[in-house]
Amino acid sequence: MTDRDGYDDSDYESAVERSERVTRVGRTAILGVTAVVCVAAIAAVVVCLVAVVGMVYVVMVVNR
Repeated sequence: MTDRDGYDDSDYESAVERSERVTRVGRTAILGVTAVVCVAAIAAVVVCLVAVVGMVYVVMVVNR
């Protein structure tokens, strides 16, 4: 009737391998997005600090 015996787990093993591969891809995507968001947040903080320093400089120059 069928070529498989009762102890053939190849379907389950391939499903486990696919799920592990998808898990790795998902974790890599999450790590990449997290890194991009962190870099963007740090860049925003740096831009804000530069703007504050620039404003302080302008105020100091005007008050001379």
